[in-house]
Amino acid sequence: MQAEPCDQEEPPSVLWGLDPIFSAHARLYVRDILQMKESCQVPGIYFYRFHPIFTVDVLGTVVYRRERDDFFCYGVDDGTGVINCLCWKDEQWKQQNEHVKSAPRSLASSHGGFNPVEQLKKLQQAQRSRSQLEIGDVLRVRGPVQTSVQGQREIMASTYYKVEDPVMAVQISWMLELPQLYRKFYDRCFQMQESDLTDSAQSAPALLGRASGLLKDFLREKAVERFRPYDLLQKLVPLIPDIPPEPSTQQEPTPQSSSKQLHQLLRETLQLLQDEGLVFRKVISQDPVYQVTELDKELHRVTRDIIREDSKREKYAEKGCHVLHVLSAVRQRYCPNVSKVVIEVVLKILECNSEIISTTDSHYIVL
Repeated sequence: MQAEPCDQEEPPSVLWGLDPIFSAHARLYVRDILQMKESCQVPGIYFYRFHPIFTVDVLGTVVYRRERDDFFCYGVDDGTGVINCLCWKDEQWKQQNEHVKSAPRSLASSHGGFNPVEQLKKLQQAQRSRSQLEIGDVLRVRGPVQTSVQGQREIMASTYYKVEDPVMAVQISWMLELPQLYRKFYDRCFQMQESDLTDSAQSAPALLGRASGLLKDFLREKAVERFRPYDLLQKLVPLIPDIPPEPSTQQEPTPQSSSKQLHQLLRETLQLLQDEGLVFRKVISQDPVYQVTELDKELHRVTRDIIREDSKREKYAEKGCHVLHVLSAVRQRYCPNVSKVVIEVVLKILECNSEIISTTDSHYIVL
């Protein structure tokens, strides 16, 4: 079995520290933690959409528990997946127990009924109750991500504790906060200042990442539903050093090599956006027009109607419609050029809007 090739879009390691997410505990879904690719430059560093990830912050329910001499192994499920969390035992417990046993009994009487030994025991019991969890408890854990010898992704906890959440207020707040973090930070490419760029940062993968970030921000801010490639050409001009930001007829014409570089960058960026399912071409023609997946309401409606209608059929009544079935139906009813990744983006949007729900990783029904 051959090893997988390194990700060519991985930014140089000298630039990782410029991304603030690298120094933070990234609050990611367990599904994304399990799917992150490990760096081919530095083992133990993982990447989510060009962001280098070292430590994560996870909140979920304990679904299995194993105890060893030095640590607990908890399986934490946040609704998107299950990940192993290695939580080390506190070595101070033994020292505290020995200290309590050796404490003089006369110490309690000297404080007029207040027994510091008993209070210390209660404090230790409270500490243990927050550290020893059972199946069904809610656990919050922070720590670096690692891959075990067996190839399983897990979290080496640096901090963990049991969350008392009887009315699910903490979990609801967490579920509402994570989509905002993804939208504002994790799903956006980190934009570096020109003064921070080095020669390695001007490599093709880094330049492509910056270009895709610029176009994503523009499409999102302007709420663009469809566009032609030349509509976005001017947005990429600042990324090419040899092209003046505001060319005029009185200036010398742009060098042919820079113009080719700009058009090549635009083609590669649009291809990257298509590969991510963010845009697609409804009609293949010499005059290309791209649809923005997030704002194509007709595609959303057709997808939702297909799931609603076919979920009533006996074949799909139990689990719902499989993503490949939805893809085939959308191609027949709406557009034959829609890809699977585009449908997956649409399904994610509909699910976030509570218009559909997923019964498995690949099956969906209408609420």
